Amino acid sequence: MAGAPVVGAFIARWGFWILLVIGVAAGELRIRGAAVFLGLWLAGRFALASVLYGGLVTPYIAVLDIALVFVVFKGDVRLT
Repeated sequence: MAGAPVVGAFIARWGFWILLVIGVAAGELRIRGAAVFLGLWLAGRFALASVLYGGLVTPYIAVLDIALVFVVFKGDVRLT
C-alpha cells in the first residue's frame, strides 16, 4: 500500500506524538491534559479499529492533531 493516504496517516500519527511532547515540554499542556488526549487517542484507536477495517482511525487522529495545534500554539499555525 502506497500513496497519499499512507503519507497522510504517517504524518497524522507521528504528528500527534510530536505535538503532545511539544505541548508538555512548552508548558502549554499539563500532564492531565496530555492524559486526556492520550485517552481520546486510545479510545479512538481501539473503538474504530473494527469499523470499516480501521479506515476511520487516521481521520480521527488528524482531528486530535488539529485540536492539539489549537491548544499548543494558541490558534492556527501561520505558514507565511
